[in-house]
Order: sequence, then C-alpha cells, then structure tokens
Amino acid sequence: MSTFTTCITGTLQPYVPSTENPWNEERVRHAFRRIGYDASKSMITNALISSPSQFIDQLVNESLNAPNWPEPTWANFTNDDYANLGLDFDDQTQANHREVMLEVMNQMQTTGLKGRLMMFWSNHFVTRLEDYYTSNHLYEYYKTIELYALGNFQEFVRDIGITSAMLVFLNGYENTNNSPNENYARELYELFTLGVDNGYTEQDIVETSRALTGYNHRQNWTYPINYNNSTFDNNDKTIFDQTGNWTYDDVINILFQQRAPQIAEHICRKLYSYFVSATVNEDVVSDMAVLFVLDFNIENILKTLFKSEHFFDTKSIGTQIKSPYDMTMSYLKITNFSMQEDQFEGFLWYNNMLGQQMFEPIDVAGWQMDRDWINSSTLTGRWQILQWTIWHTWNNFNEELRTFAIESSGNSNDPYVVTKSIIDRFVPLDLFSPIEYQTATDVFKHNLPENYYEDQIWNLQYQSVPYQVVLLLLHLIKIPEFQLK
Repeated sequence: MSTFTTCITGTLQPYVPSTENPWNEERVRHAFRRIGYDASKSMITNALISSPSQFIDQLVNESLNAPNWPEPTWANFTNDDYANLGLDFDDQTQANHREVMLEVMNQMQTTGLKGRLMMFWSNHFVTRLEDYYTSNHLYEYYKTIELYALGNFQEFVRDIGITSAMLVFLNGYENTNNSPNENYARELYELFTLGVDNGYTEQDIVETSRALTGYNHRQNWTYPINYNNSTFDNNDKTIFDQTGNWTYDDVINILFQQRAPQIAEHICRKLYSYFVSATVNEDVVSDMAVLFVLDFNIENILKTLFKSEHFFDTKSIGTQIKSPYDMTMSYLKITNFSMQEDQFEGFLWYNNMLGQQMFEPIDVAGWQMDRDWINSSTLTGRWQILQWTIWHTWNNFNEELRTFAIESSGNSNDPYVVTKSIIDRFVPLDLFSPIEYQTATDVFKHNLPENYYEDQIWNLQYQSVPYQVVLLLLHLIKIPEFQLK
C-alpha cells in the first residue's frame, strides 16, 4: 500500500489526457474525493463524458453559484431576545449551533467544495465556538466564510478579523488605547497571512495592535462587538516602515501592499497541502503564488490547481489520510444509503469523538490533519462508527444494500466482480495485490455452498445478498487503503 509520497511530478500546466495518463474513473474519483466528498456512480459516469477542464469548472462553479444559506430567524438574537420570547437561552443556542453544523454537512453532500472550503477556512481563520458560544456570533462568522470562500482573499482577511467570534477568540475586544492586546495582531501575521517569522518584526506586531484598537463596545457578551473611536489609539504607528495614524483598514491595505508575495506563498502552501499532499512541492507552490498575487482571487487559483497535470498526477492519488468528515461524509455520498434524521445528526457527535469537532479546531493553529488524524484509539473509533452505520442500514433499509451491489457491479453474478466493484468505490487505488481482493470475495461469499456460485444458482437477487454486502462493508472499513483519499 502506498501512503505517502514526495514524487508528485507535473506542473500547473493543464492536464491533457494521454495514453500514459488517461482520463479515467480513477482520476475522476480522485478529483471528487479531494474537491468534494466523493461521488455517486452516476456522477462519475457523467464526469467521464466531459473534458477535465469542463469537469473542474462544473465542480467549482457548482459551489460558487450555490445559493447562500437563508438567514435563520435567530441570526441576530441576543439573550434579551430569547428571554422576551420565553425561550431557554442554552437549549436554544445549542439547537442553533446544531442547525449551522447540519447545514455544513448538507453542503458536503450536495455541493462538496463549498462544504470542504467551510472546513478549510474555519481551520485557517481559527476561532473556537466554546469561547464565544453565542449563535449570533457563529452565524456572522459562518456567513463571512460563505461569502468569501471562493472570493477575494484580501477582503476575506479584512472582514473575518472584525467578526465578533474573532474579536472574542483572539482578544480583540480587550485591545484598547489604554491597554493594548497583541494577540490578534500576532496571529494576523503568523497564521492568517504571512506565516511564522516571515516578513514582520515584534515591533510590527506592537504597532499593528495599536492600529487595531477600538473594537471593544457591546451591551453584554451576547451582543455584537462594535467600533467606538473613544478606545482607538489616535496616534501615529509605524508598520512595515510606513508611518501614519493607521486604522484597521489601513493595516490590511499596508499588509497586502508591502507583503503580497509572502502572503501568496503562505496561503498557496496551505491550499496545496490541503488539496494535494502534506509533502509540499515548493516549485508548484511558488508558481501558484505568482498567479495568486495578481488578484488574490481564490476561485481562480483553485481552478488552476485543480486543472493542472500536477493535481492529476498518478502519484498524488491516495496520498492523504481522510479526516473524520472525509471518512463519514464520503461513505454516505458513495452509498447514498438512507439515513434517519437522528442518525444523520449523529455524525456530528461521531466526528467530535474522532477529533474533528466543527468550529472547534484543536488550537489557534488548527488541526494539522493527515497523519494526525489516526492513532490507536481513533482508528478503532473509525471502525466502530462505521460498523454502527452499516448495521443501521441493515436494520432499517435492508434492500438498499442489494441495490448498491447491483449498481456497483452492473448486476454481475460473479462474486469477485461484485466484491471488487464495491471495494474500488471506496479506495483511491487498487488494493496491494489480487490476493486481497480474493480474501474480500471469500468474506462476501459467506457460507453459501461453492456450487451456488459455480453453477450460477446465486445472483444478486438471492435472499442473502443484503447480508453479504454488510459482511463485505464490515471487512472493507478495516482495509488500510480505506483510510486514504
């Protein structure tokens, strides 16, 4: 099994199918896995009819043009509103949080890239829900990510920094002319734009924190944080050798004027490691940065990356470990098994247990992803969660298991073909050897007499098929390649 690589070749030049690098199901599935959360059989079939460039445009535009989530009734509620309506604040707040998270999960299932970018950007512009808690702050933060996920990065930085969620999490609301707090200024440079120790000094941080003062005013902790000039440091500051009575907007403008190449490199490196490989090809990142710095348009740089020969290089396939949401949401997308509402909501809790709690990254630097997702406890947890999900289908939607086998194999009556067709929908590359497919086939064949298969007494209409699919899925989720994307 191939798990990690440093040998991905190719440039940002568009991928052109050839005899050596054909446009085939393997590459289509690779794109669906990385750009979204996998695909149904019909989605893969339809993609093969398009050219790679058309296919990528369709995937990105689907998320770009998706309607924004309608503003919920509670979007601007404070504790006073809940009290006036006779609602329990904590109960209603937790229900609101769940509503936002379920919307993100729905995006993962319907417009994959939008859901994936929601997870990426909330892991880049990190806040923690437990720190600010109120659902109006969460909605403002969510809405900002939704607006800019494929938009202009400079304006994204500008708007996300003055959301109430960010002002609470990184102590911006404590940053006043009389008592400056450097926390947000430091993370603005170190994490959000430039990278650690890259193009800024400690004095730049001190001076920047003074320019970011004034966002301190609200009625109580559930109200939005507003700007008031009375707590703004109304004196000259020197940032990146530029002196003036700089404000928040000035900081963002100076940052992108003076340090654009460093910003572009830092963000392109993060996009590369998220969508391509944790082992970064610095030449490709540099080429991405040259393009990104021209307009800081996220849509354009992602389309360039996704259409490239580098992205579709065979050695990039199957080199990343699935996050908890990758694993659970792709399983649902591939199988299209029905889920009772409480079961679907249960995936929020399951993924929390596996270390990926939505809007709660592990620290200000976010989840480091890839190898960090798996250890001895989370691996067994992954198995247990999917085992529970498989048995849920068996107990409630039994015949969907048969339908899945028929769809996957084209209604084959060869157990090896059926087995391989199902496995190949979940793994990025063929298993290590034919022996592994044969072992899985033996599991699928269960304890039926061998002559049933040899004499074609058995087919996918046979009574035991749904249970046989269950046995195969229970075996499949423990195959190492299942954890890769």
